[in-house]
Amino acid sequence: MVKLNLILFLVVIAAALGVITSQHKARKLYIELQQQEDEAKQYEIEWGQLQLEQSTWAMHSRIEQIAERRLNMQVPDPSRIQVVAP
Repeated sequence: MVKLNLILFLVVIAAALGVITSQHKARKLYIELQQQEDEAKQYEIEWGQLQLEQSTWAMHSRIEQIAERRLNMQVPDPSRIQVVAP
């Protein structure tokens, strides 16, 4: 009977240690998941900012100003514009 109680006691201790270990791993993984989700949110914010910056750089008015200033380009007179039919 004493042997059986000792074996059962050891089994209970082993099971308790297994539960503790699995809970600890689960908590660590949950913390890592939260960190990854925060990082993903930051990347989404940065992506939105980069898209806004790209649209700013590609604005027609900005491109027109650069063409006028740096390349000395001018808009032609309406009388010199010819529309070609497809």
